[in-house]
Amino acid sequence: MAHGLFVVSCSNDDDNNESSTRNLTINFSGLENLGADFVYEGWIIVDGSPVTTGTFTVDDNGNSSASTFAVDATQLNNATAFVLSIEPTVDPDPAPATTKILQGEFTGDSAIVNSRIVGDFSDASGMFFLRTPTDETAGNNGNDEFGVWFGTPGMPPTPNFVLPTLPAGWAYEGWVVGDAGPISTGVFTVFDMADSGNPFSGTQNNAGPPIPGEDFFNNAPVGETFPLDIRNRTIVISVEPVPDNSPAPFVMTPLLGTAGTATAPATHNLGLNLASLPTGSVTR
Repeated sequence: MAHGLFVVSCSNDDDNNESSTRNLTINFSGLENLGADFVYEGWIIVDGSPVTTGTFTVDDNGNSSASTFAVDATQLNNATAFVLSIEPTVDPDPAPATTKILQGEFTGDSAIVNSRIVGDFSDASGMFFLRTPTDETAGNNGNDEFGVWFGTPGMPPTPNFVLPTLPAGWAYEGWVVGDAGPISTGVFTVFDMADSGNPFSGTQNNAGPPIPGEDFFNNAPVGETFPLDIRNRTIVISVEPVPDNSPAPFVMTPLLGTAGTATAPATHNLGLNLASLPTGSVTR
């Protein structure tokens, strides 16, 4: 990872000079284990350009493999901001990836970092409804409890998310919490088009309507029984890194709700879950 820009050596004690490095200390909460293929990498912004501060991993308990990094003292003194990105473990590119997760400006010797570099979710909202459009030819088949769609029912249904447009390196993903764990409803970056796939959909018009969502009739994952009754289940919207090597939701889940018992035309609200967003600080 860009090690040519990351100065880790100290001056010889015989030089009678001050150390050429200065410690940068990180303190983050809410980061998750990225697995074997990805790591976190810190960057300081010096004269408008990124300079790596080193890489680290996070275990399943959220503990960082390192919290203090030796950085070129002059560069660290001149840094105006700190950015945290998600990088491939084996990374031939010395530049930061587009998947930047935390950012903050230095004030004195510290910077408070948050996930607004991904998006401002402070006013996020959305709704969903229960219906099975991929199992219908004409009218309602009476089985609408087996599908969930994000928007307002209609002909066609319309989106109603209040969510920021994500920068490159990120995408939204919908989830239903099944009997064995979360089941993806698909990945999306816009709200008025079908999402990335329909692996569980029914037999009619299985492309679905022009909004994200899914019906749950076919190809049940291990531990699940289809058709899946969505009523009273937890519904989640996550923000996922791209590329994403995990079948589970990423830690950032800004919206969640519970499906009631009423099917369309009734709608159900998604509420804010800002506590899921990572935060932290760095000091120099």
